[in-house]
Amino acid sequence: MTAGFLLGLRESGYVEGENVAIEYRWAETRGDRLPAMVADLVRRQVVVIAATSTPAALAAKAATANIPIVFETGYDPIMLGLVSNLSRPGGNITGVTSQSSGVLIKKRLEILRQLLPKARVMALLINPSNPTIAEIDTTEARSAASNFGVELRVLNASNEHEFDALFRRVTQLGVSGLLIGSDPLFTGRYEMLGALAAHHAVPAILGNRRFAAAGGLVGYGGSIVDAYRLTGVYTGRILNGEKPGELPVQQGTKFEMFLNLKTAKALGIEVPALLLARADEVIE
Repeated sequence: MTAGFLLGLRESGYVEGENVAIEYRWAETRGDRLPAMVADLVRRQVVVIAATSTPAALAAKAATANIPIVFETGYDPIMLGLVSNLSRPGGNITGVTSQSSGVLIKKRLEILRQLLPKARVMALLINPSNPTIAEIDTTEARSAASNFGVELRVLNASNEHEFDALFRRVTQLGVSGLLIGSDPLFTGRYEMLGALAAHHAVPAILGNRRFAAAGGLVGYGGSIVDAYRLTGVYTGRILNGEKPGELPVQQGTKFEMFLNLKTAKALGIEVPALLLARADEVIE
């Protein structure tokens, strides 16, 4: 992901260590660390803040109305309150959205339905300690489930130590498939969640190749590498003197799907030929 950001910076004429210095801050999925990290960057009077997650973007916006901010989010930035207009965001903030959450969750649920056509009950995993993302994911997933005629059960996990018990509960509830939300707690632990899904024989979908490669059934989402590249491009353009409020929020159009055929066979799932043909990669 960092490589994608640096590539975007290079496209705008900046190379780390040559004509630009980068102050890295890693919250390691701990959202409670972000306000202090952003406050430190504001005190240091950095030229621009690249906030490459939804919680980081919200923390940056809350911390400064002066330092330019370039965000990267998988959600609708208007719904999040980051901007009020996509074409002219105004103020000190702009960025990249890989996809609005509603469309992405609907698509993931649609893929699960194609793989599990007889399913009547699906589950959504959210992180209740991050209420903004949890509420968006829940609202959109319930709407999509209603459209597809399936019951949705919402399950909670606030830290990685709850994951194993969560997957055991999924099997006990008789849920056919698991839709994992886009909270950084989950997206930062693709391999762990993929391995647990395989171990507990739970058909699950999340948005990354690493999830599928670790044993998850499907990885589907916007290309994170491309989103980070676009974030780097905008960061470079601001360094070149452009105003963030005049740079329209970019919407990613590149989406990727990874199918783990070995997992599908282990679960007794017959993958439709059309879905196989659409996959960017089939893992066997």
